[in-house]
Amino acid sequence: MEIPFEEFQKLDLRIGKILEANQISGSRNLIRMIVDFGTEKRQAVAGLLQYYTPESLVGRKCAFILNLQRRKLMGIESQCMIFAAEDDKGNVVILQPERDVAKGSRIH
Repeated sequence: MEIPFEEFQKLDLRIGKILEANQISGSRNLIRMIVDFGTEKRQAVAGLLQYYTPESLVGRKCAFILNLQRRKLMGIESQCMIFAAEDDKGNVVILQPERDVAKGSRIH
C-alpha cells in the first residue's frame, strides 16, 4: 500500500541518544530506555533483550519515531519507538546513523 508524501511528512522521525537502559522486571525480553532527543527526554520500551544487553545500548544514537500512539508494556508507558530491522532468520538489529549526528536530528 502506498501512502501520499503528505502522510509521510506527518511522521516525527528523529535520532535519539540512549542515556539509560534496563531490563523490565518480570519480563523475558523487554528493555526500558531513557532517550535524549536534545530538547526532551522520552521513555521507550522495546523487546530487544535477546539481541542486546541493556548496557550495550547506553550511549548509542538510534532512529526513533516520536508521534506514534503511546502504549503500555508490562505497565510501563512507551513514549516513542526505536527502529530495528529483522531478517528472514529472525536476526534483529537497531538502526543507527552511518556517521555521528546531533541528537534530535530529524530523519527525512
